Amino acid sequence: MKTKKIIYGFLASFLLSPMFVLASWDEGFTNAGNSSLPTGTITNIVVNIMNWLLALVGIVGIIGFVISGILYFIAAGDDSKMGTAKNAMTYSIIGVIVALMGYVIIKAADTLLGGASSTF
Repeated sequence: MKTKKIIYGFLASFLLSPMFVLASWDEGFTNAGNSSLPTGTITNIVVNIMNWLLALVGIVGIIGFVISGILYFIAAGDDSKMGTAKNAMTYSIIGVIVALMGYVIIKAADTLLGGASSTF
């Protein structure tokens, strides 16, 4: 019975969501050209999204590195806990390296596809 209510609630909110979005459109379709939507190209939008995602991966990797360092200090000589902390540290370093490589690759591809100079 409770799951039925949850499913019906999600279904109702999904079906009513266009009503909330269209309620803010009080100027009609005649003034759609004067909207405050971004005017960037699809390439710029994709590059910005990728930069945000890579920054997020880098931040998560650095947080993982700090947590694994704390785990290493807390291990107090226990070999299994130290091994777990070393594995976590290794994977967080790999994550930061992947994020940095992704950033360099995106900048290089943007430069090469944009027709700019060969330095990035």
